[in-house]
Amino acid sequence: MYFCHLVTKSNSDKKVTMFKVTPTPTHECKKAIMGVHDAMYVLGGKWKIYIITALLFGAKRYSDLLRDITGISGKVLSRELKEMEANRLISRTVSEKQPVTVTYELTEYGESAKSIIGVLSEWGKTHRDFIYDEK
Repeated sequence: MYFCHLVTKSNSDKKVTMFKVTPTPTHECKKAIMGVHDAMYVLGGKWKIYIITALLFGAKRYSDLLRDITGISGKVLSRELKEMEANRLISRTVSEKQPVTVTYELTEYGESAKSIIGVLSEWGKTHRDFIYDEK
């Protein structure tokens, strides 16, 4: 929702009347929600944040990711990696030497999620302590 009001400006001999559009708090709330929606579209799902976290420690082969991320199946890992590559969060490199190896690493853009992962990790640790301290 926008709030509009008339504004008259003059520049020497000309007067111009126009609408000035000012976002309301509701508009800012909707923008914030859409930002979260967009982020969750890219990072959502059960495994993407785990994959990003694993790749924050350096490039890894498919089998390394499969071993490091407990509970993910090969089929799901493959699908998630393709989606993340399409969203330019990771890059896939195929070596030309024998045996051929494929490695995955975060792109510069993908590394921009590092701060989000850090905050999420710290919050998770705090929450775990909070819940265990209550018992």
